[in-house]
Amino acid sequence: MGVLLILLSLLPAAFCFVAFAAWLPADRERYRDYRAAESCPAPATAQGADDCLSTRPFTVVKTVIKTGKNSTYEATLKDEDFWRGVVTFGDAGPLLEQLEPGDRVTATIWRRVIVVLSKDGVRQAGADAPRDQLQMNAALGTLAALLAAQAFTFGAARLVRPRGYEPFTWHPYGRILLITSTAVCVGMGLTALWTGIPWWTVPAVAAPVVVCAAALLHHHLRTRAAGGV
Repeated sequence: MGVLLILLSLLPAAFCFVAFAAWLPADRERYRDYRAAESCPAPATAQGADDCLSTRPFTVVKTVIKTGKNSTYEATLKDEDFWRGVVTFGDAGPLLEQLEPGDRVTATIWRRVIVVLSKDGVRQAGADAPRDQLQMNAALGTLAALLAAQAFTFGAARLVRPRGYEPFTWHPYGRILLITSTAVCVGMGLTALWTGIPWWTVPAVAAPVVVCAAALLHHHLRTRAAGGV
């Protein structure tokens, strides 16, 4: 079991590396490119093949607004060349909920992807539009690092002390640590996203909080096991 836990710790460790070394930098660069993009000079390609922003009219074929466990927000569009495609959104407003079949909309295209739809001055970014949401990237990467550390520590404890590895067990130490790590990382990520503070504050705050919580809980469990309060 100890060896298995150590091997399993490699999976979240690898995800953490990818999140901070590749995923986060790529999203940051893509968002910067999108923010710096200007309108395509004429004649511009309708598909917006370059890093410029092109616009093109489309007709709404249908919309889907489904809320609940598997929410779906999308608009099916067509153009004069018989192209037909679907644009997905994160929610229904402010534009999608107003659209009806036959409506004419203007699409903003960047790197061959429709990133914004607009009609009569109302705009809504699609799900594929780059966003400055690196805080959640950092939150997931930090959570993966903490899970890797937890699995490695629990595995190492079993190898070093095969008959006395308590309290490094799933119940209650491991379960509480998992819940704490998830709550702190996700909560910190959402807070940073909503308040606009930099992404690096997420690991800078979340990791020490979880480590301190783990140390206090470990001390409490050892004290209780030894017959203390």
